[in-house]
Amino acid sequence: MDRSRDIDLHVHSLVSDGSFQPEELAGEAQRQGLRAFALTDHDSIAGNAEAAEAAREAGVGFLPGMEMSVEYKGRQLHIVCLGFDEEHPSFQRMYRWVRSVKEGKIPEIIHHIRQKGIEISVEDVEKYAYGRPMDRYAVMRYMVSLHMYERAQPIWDNYLNPAVAEMGLNINVTAEEALPVIHEAGGITSLAHYHKNIGLKGMTRAEQEKAIVRLHGMGLDGMEQWYPNYSEEDMAFANAMIEKYHLLPTAGTDFHGKNRPEVEMGHGIKDNMAVPYHFFENLLPHCRKYILPKGFSAGNGE
Repeated sequence: MDRSRDIDLHVHSLVSDGSFQPEELAGEAQRQGLRAFALTDHDSIAGNAEAAEAAREAGVGFLPGMEMSVEYKGRQLHIVCLGFDEEHPSFQRMYRWVRSVKEGKIPEIIHHIRQKGIEISVEDVEKYAYGRPMDRYAVMRYMVSLHMYERAQPIWDNYLNPAVAEMGLNINVTAEEALPVIHEAGGITSLAHYHKNIGLKGMTRAEQEKAIVRLHGMGLDGMEQWYPNYSEEDMAFANAMIEKYHLLPTAGTDFHGKNRPEVEMGHGIKDNMAVPYHFFENLLPHCRKYILPKGFSAGNGE
């Protein structure tokens, strides 16, 4: 199968909870036969410059991005933000607040976890910050190194999320505030994995549709048409919403490297995904920042 025009618009690095350095992802994209990818670390843009430079050198297309946590009617949603200008003043104001929360009270969070019998200290966690300010993901990376679980999620469920709640830091920017800011910065917004708890799980299809319409009115541009563990019904509903409300389709594997080893970049679980290049191409007129793959052209990219 010729996969040379496939892409992946939902990818994580060591900046958040992936296992690859940002600059290694262009090489992984090449290894998997992908034409383009987006880096969408959780609430962080810290790896975008390194990933962009590596993509440019490798001739791989690239969209700078971020998977942003937002509050919506008592729920937490993840919004994939793509192609925005990271230096835009409106984005920078919001981003500084987001980072102040994500980097807040890390010594207290570490103490809370240590009280549960885990050998952990600020000095331990600093080694996993990789020259960046310590945040929750540095704590997670240290705890992953302890090989407590086969996956990272139980670390969040049993240790980090309770500590964050105890510190009063389980807060996020609201969808109403965040979505227009990404537009101001020249980017697009897409609802990630709507079928999960961090999403619209537990709602009826009618309730999910109503939420999507409301979010669209606030500035949501699209939603993930494909995702590695969508059921056939999940996919059909996403397709219906995209068509009915003229949403921009995005799709990605939510690649985390060895922290989610069953998922391959660009190919999903057991090769169940193949996102065509035209998804990337269709986003470009709506994005202020992007890098085209070698041999491709467009009207207004970098």
